[in-house]
Amino acid sequence: MNTFAPALVLTGVTYQYPGSQTPSLRNINLSLPAGARVVVVGPNGSGKSTFFLHLNAILKPRAGQIAVAGQPIRYNPPGVRQVRQQVGLVFQNPEDQLLSASVAQDISFGPLNLGLSQAEARRRVNEVAELCQVSDLLDRPTHALSIGQKMRVALAGVLAMQPAILVADESLAMLDPWMQQRMIDLFDQLARGGKTILLATHDLFLARHWPDLIVVMNGGQILACDTPASIFADRDLMRHLGPMERWKW
Repeated sequence: MNTFAPALVLTGVTYQYPGSQTPSLRNINLSLPAGARVVVVGPNGSGKSTFFLHLNAILKPRAGQIAVAGQPIRYNPPGVRQVRQQVGLVFQNPEDQLLSASVAQDISFGPLNLGLSQAEARRRVNEVAELCQVSDLLDRPTHALSIGQKMRVALAGVLAMQPAILVADESLAMLDPWMQQRMIDLFDQLARGGKTILLATHDLFLARHWPDLIVVMNGGQILACDTPASIFADRDLMRHLGPMERWKW
């Protein structure tokens, strides 16, 4: 983990959904180092998904600033296109992400949208398909895949954009334990290659043993960002997040 070069810096980030009386994010201040494996935990409604949607400019803060690799996000078309190349987001439900008829078409959508040649797009498709172990599915229709296959194809489509930061919003929740472990192994491989990985999860066993850092959220705020050893040693923090006591250990 590179502790000198921040991958993401959020300063005073606040967001309130239109029509809501309550902010979903409240004055978020956070700096995450490049190459870190980061788990984001918190009860349902704590702001995790809203936080993630800000990281690649799907949502724009009402106040505050987000910087990716030292550069503040610009919310014009070129700026949004740039940040979505840098920050890849994998949704919890891959059905929300698979848009094309076949697996190969879906994975190639992003690279072709960047204006890359057919040859370069095909090279990226083959590369990430092998990485995500979906090479044998490239000619298959996306609707005919299992949920685990769909998740790996969705991840491949994001990785084809070659982002430096991968954000996965509870992307393991719909998978069986065997497939979850395959995905974690892949995240480890990506982290060893220098990517920053952010994963939201309700699985405290994973949170305790896998990441370099844990971000704890509740009520739209970040309560702590520290190593797993420090987070789990803080019983006051754990009691403050009462619903977490019902999560898997």
